[in-house]
Amino acid sequence: MLKSHEYNITNRILLALPARTMKRLRPDLKFLETTGGQKIDHVDGPIRYLYFVNRGMVSLVKTMNDGRTVEVGVVGIEGVTDPNALFGIDTAIVETVVQIPGSAFRIRRDLLKQVMATDDFFREMMQRFARFSFGQLAQTAACNRLHSLEERCCRWLLICNDNALSDTFPLTHEFLAMMLGVQRAGVSITASFLQKAGLIKYARGQVTILNRAGLEDAACECYASMRSALEELFRS
Repeated sequence: MLKSHEYNITNRILLALPARTMKRLRPDLKFLETTGGQKIDHVDGPIRYLYFVNRGMVSLVKTMNDGRTVEVGVVGIEGVTDPNALFGIDTAIVETVVQIPGSAFRIRRDLLKQVMATDDFFREMMQRFARFSFGQLAQTAACNRLHSLEERCCRWLLICNDNALSDTFPLTHEFLAMMLGVQRAGVSITASFLQKAGLIKYARGQVTILNRAGLEDAACECYASMRSALEELFRS
């Protein structure tokens, strides 16, 4: 398995850590390529590892009794999966699935807890990120209830763009429909509208961002709010 020091780190939590903390973490960080559809955690299953996303996007997915699924949150290069596992939550609350492939640094939960127990800076960072994650869940719930499909679609495309670290990335109508909690037909209409407006290009499951500024103008307030919360999180 390839080691963490052989790759550029783009995960914002890892980049924010002081050298002494990274020196402790590096031997236990395992670099992994992630693939679309890869399941990281299962509902009610034990959380053995946490993943610092280095490129790509991981979705937090809620499955209903009738089999329908909806995304309730995401983890990108700003963070780590299951931060609540460091604060006494032993099992997964939702499915954790790779939606945009990329890479991540995996570490055993028990090893990460050991570092957190003796490193005040790292413990505070994890506490702040857990708070940020909860705030984003609340923001997503409000966004899904109050904002238009077009606005929400633009928001998610921007988030995907940020975390793919590329203007072109894989994104199917089925995945976008799950992210937005709507039928596939509604997503197709919205994607067609955005393409005709010259904001994106969509073909064969690949999206290319053509006009990011236009997407930001068309997105709801939630994207700017998220970016503001991120800058506050990493300000120090």
